[in-house]
Amino acid sequence: MSPIIYILTTNGLLFLMSIIFWKIPPKKINNWYGYRTHKTMLNQKIWDFGNTVFTKNLIIYSGISFLGGLLLANFVAKELTWQPMALVFLSVIVCIIKTERALNDNFTEEGKKKKN
Repeated sequence: MSPIIYILTTNGLLFLMSIIFWKIPPKKINNWYGYRTHKTMLNQKIWDFGNTVFTKNLIIYSGISFLGGLLLANFVAKELTWQPMALVFLSVIVCIIKTERALNDNFTEEGKKKKN
């Protein structure tokens, strides 16, 4: 498989999904679409906040992953194997960690807004 095709089907797909989440965000709490954790599903305010933060982070980090993958494909002489998937994995993990930190900074475990 061509390195560019590999990057487009891994990192490019993640970036495309982030744009879809940004353009068509989940409106109501559901079990199918959106950033779904126990905490985000407590109430609509947390749901909206969590999905907004996750989507913003996903666009940023999946874009970086996509560009990094394209650079790898152009400058690495050897065949790409696990590197693009590692970028995808790291992007998703960073987005989850940043979203959970933002949720913990702004909401209590019971789902109430923290006073700043």
